[in-house]
Amino acid sequence: MIELNASQKKRVLALARRAIRQYLDSKTLPAPDMENEFAEPVFREKCGAFVTLHINRQLRGCIGYITGIKNIPDTIVDMARSSAFQDPRFPPLRPQEFDRIDIEVSIMSPLEDVKDVKEIVVGRDGLIVSSGHQSGLLLPQVATEYGWDTGQFLEHTCNKAGMPGDAWRKPGVRIQKFSAQVFGEKEEGSR
Repeated sequence: MIELNASQKKRVLALARRAIRQYLDSKTLPAPDMENEFAEPVFREKCGAFVTLHINRQLRGCIGYITGIKNIPDTIVDMARSSAFQDPRFPPLRPQEFDRIDIEVSIMSPLEDVKDVKEIVVGRDGLIVSSGHQSGLLLPQVATEYGWDTGQFLEHTCNKAGMPGDAWRKPGVRIQKFSAQVFGEKEEGSR
């Protein structure tokens, strides 16, 4: 799993905020400075990542790549814009909301198939439950925030996929887990 240090986390969070601000102002996105600001080799890694926005501790947007498609800075720029302006659950972020958002980033590990639900550790693992064209994903911090046990976490992940809560027990339903390094502006003092 990729682990960013405190300085790297602050730069990633600042980039996410810069991407949202620039898109609000000009409908353009910043190009990450891969020669200076993001020159360390870790930033060339391709991994899944999510950007989550909250206002007053309420979800305001969350979108990400499950697997690595682009390097970390490019992924963060894309997902910051998407979570602010393209999450279908919310209207696009308005300029007057910008100063109220708290940004959280989740850098994901590769996906692993779950053979036995006893392998799932609430608080460490995120889940994907899928069957056919239906798929639901919940980040590791969601189960902790709601105080769910493993069964509840699986049920809610199934519900997110549009399946009954007990669908995870049925043959042909795939359960995958992943861990994530989760950090946000509040913890990092980035605002």
